Amino acid sequence: MPTTIDTAPPRVLPDQVAALRADLIAGQYTAAAVEALLGPVAAAALGREDAVPARRVLAARPEPAAALLRLFTLGEALSRAEVEAILPTLGVSGASALGLLGPAPDGRLRALMDLAPYSARDDLGEIDWWIVSDLSELATGRALGPEHVLGVGGASLTLARLTPRTPVGRVLDLGCGGGIQALHASRHAEHVVATDLSERALAVAAFNAALNGIELELRHGSLLEPVAGEQFDLIVSNPPFVITPRSTDEAGGREQARWTYRDGGRAGDTLLAELLQALPAHLAPDGTAVMLGNWEIREGADWSAHPRAWLQDAIAEGVDAWVVQREQEDPAEYAGTWARDGGITPRDPRWAELVGAWLDDFATRDVAAIGFGYVLLRRPADRRPADNRRDAGTDSEAAQPGQLCTEQVPGTGSGTLSEHLAASLRALGELAALSDEELAAVRLVRAADVVERRHLTPGEWDPMLIELVQGAGFARAVPADQLLAATVGALDGTLTLGQVLGAVCALTDADEAEARARVLPAVRELVRTGMVTL
Repeated sequence: MPTTIDTAPPRVLPDQVAALRADLIAGQYTAAAVEALLGPVAAAALGREDAVPARRVLAARPEPAAALLRLFTLGEALSRAEVEAILPTLGVSGASALGLLGPAPDGRLRALMDLAPYSARDDLGEIDWWIVSDLSELATGRALGPEHVLGVGGASLTLARLTPRTPVGRVLDLGCGGGIQALHASRHAEHVVATDLSERALAVAAFNAALNGIELELRHGSLLEPVAGEQFDLIVSNPPFVITPRSTDEAGGREQARWTYRDGGRAGDTLLAELLQALPAHLAPDGTAVMLGNWEIREGADWSAHPRAWLQDAIAEGVDAWVVQREQEDPAEYAGTWARDGGITPRDPRWAELVGAWLDDFATRDVAAIGFGYVLLRRPADRRPADNRRDAGTDSEAAQPGQLCTEQVPGTGSGTLSEHLAASLRALGELAALSDEELAAVRLVRAADVVERRHLTPGEWDPMLIELVQGAGFARAVPADQLLAATVGALDGTLTLGQVLGAVCALTDADEAEARARVLPAVRELVRTGMVTL
């Protein structure tokens, strides 16, 4: 089972934090510099949790950044003189006071926390930060404990890429962990609130904010409890969604789980269900929520059954919702993924017990697969909830429920995914307000990244299959007939959709009424997916 953490979280001491920042800048401890030091082979191996190539490369490098990486990420102990050389302003005493260094068994100094450079780019330009987190299994050689505070991993990067970066007033980072989403939000928000149930995570987030000169409001508590009664323009969350086997504490009779540091304290996928049912009330008008999640897929059920059930109340309240499934894993794959993520491998004697517990847990609920993906919500400012028609005291035709879309996507194209998702979420609501006649009166434009792909038998003129292919967004490929392809190809904003369709029907002798019945629903879907723009 995962081990506990035996060190205190870092402490925010302003003078020492400023000294650390100065030393990291002077030592050119940046993501670009580290990548250049490692080279492509060692960098790729380190990304796979293989430190051997990195240690070989860095051992011969005299740069301060090389020693900083060896100390804080690879878990190597350094002498006092080596530490003083790479942290001349902060010094050993300052690093110890911050809770970053402690004595190693051989008298040298070892890192108590991971300290890694981080780089990204957003609408405001380049980002160069440093992120503190708990030491990884790579540095400690031990499985990760339940209080482990992650650095910037794959899920964190995914959520950062998904999140819209338009300027907003208030942002909530729900379950902030080390605070990376809150740091990103600080660049385009007037005020950022970050919450977490873990006091250790909040301490790490506070240190990361101070180290990078960013102001955050940090609050302790479970899920939405710390922000009761408040609304936000943007909510981001990478919650502890991992579905975890639970056991009963015989002494207290309480269910508990210590199999993974990402456990959310609930059986099955209940945590995500609770969160999605409570979260819409915290969305301000025109507010958006972006989050990651897992959901169980029962034997014989549609993959979207659980998310659809969870979001029914939100839809009734006039909120638009979009659930995107990126992948599925069977129960054994899922158990293996998270066991390895916690530092336990098939050769570990605990592997059989751990994976067996997961499989037993899934079997109790007849789970055939587990889905992973994104959930996006938006509360349009001009929409009155359908279940409030009587209370509104106005024309019931103005009241309408939100829209729910569930989609499995094949991959990711070029361009900025966050912009694509934000535009598609807006289009979901805008389309709901347009009748077919109103849609036909719009001058639509085919997106610049959409091309037509035709599949032909050699020597034949007529294609077996026509596809409209999206270069950006999720790189969708949509089957089309000649009528739809011709219509979309002519959408350049000069004519309305109805005029274009009428012209295509005149050229092909197609019945216009039948063509509208076939083409308009397909065009609606192309608008929702960003392949055609309003």
